[in-house]
Amino acid sequence: MSDTSIFSLTNKKALITGAGSGLGYAMAKCMITSGAQVIIADMNADAAKKAADDLGPNASWTQFNVADTDETERWVGDLLQQHKHIDILVNNAGNHCKKPIEEMSVKEFESVLDVHVVGAFALTRALVPHMKQLGNASVLFTASMTSFLGQPYVTGYAAAKSAYLGLIHGLATELSGAGIRVNGIAPGWIDTPMLRKAIEGDDERKNKILGRTPMKKFGKPEDIGWAATYFASDAAGFVSGHVLIVDGGALIGF
Repeated sequence: MSDTSIFSLTNKKALITGAGSGLGYAMAKCMITSGAQVIIADMNADAAKKAADDLGPNASWTQFNVADTDETERWVGDLLQQHKHIDILVNNAGNHCKKPIEEMSVKEFESVLDVHVVGAFALTRALVPHMKQLGNASVLFTASMTSFLGQPYVTGYAAAKSAYLGLIHGLATELSGAGIRVNGIAPGWIDTPMLRKAIEGDDERKNKILGRTPMKKFGKPEDIGWAATYFASDAAGFVSGHVLIVDGGALIGF
């Protein structure tokens, strides 16, 4: 294997949830560039189809809500029948509820955990027997800076992303011996449509974020995409149980 081919994902197939837009789309794009075939999974069928069309012949799409855990095993079975093997799983689908705790209902709190934690657990669980047969597979979780620091009004999101740390560490100790590496990526402030909408017209907030980021800029979606591609490749063959913080130094700047 050459020095560069160790980063190749040729002959690998990746399933990425929440890949119809944003960071999931960027991860799909980077993995396809590295040779993978990617299954775009999203609860928004139109977004998933458009993403697959834009990404070309090495992308396909499927509609699924990862919170529908009663259907997860059936869905995974259908995917494996169609695609034969899935070497890479990226648990990226997410949702959000930004409210003070007094205004956040228990159902709203649970809905965030249902997607991020319970949904990701169910999907990983459904794929593990297949990945054990492969003997060389990668599972990724999209964590967050809120996995490591507190922020107001995002209790459910912070709880979910913090739970990923436990999932990553626990599953890595359980599955690495079977050839399944388990890792995570914690993005910082990334220039996505969601971020632009959040700071639109709010120069004070924008400057505050940049002031706390030593690199003095927002990250690009591809910064997360290439980090995911590394973890999925044989270049990370001895890396498991790790969470890579991709934030321009923001955590050390707080």
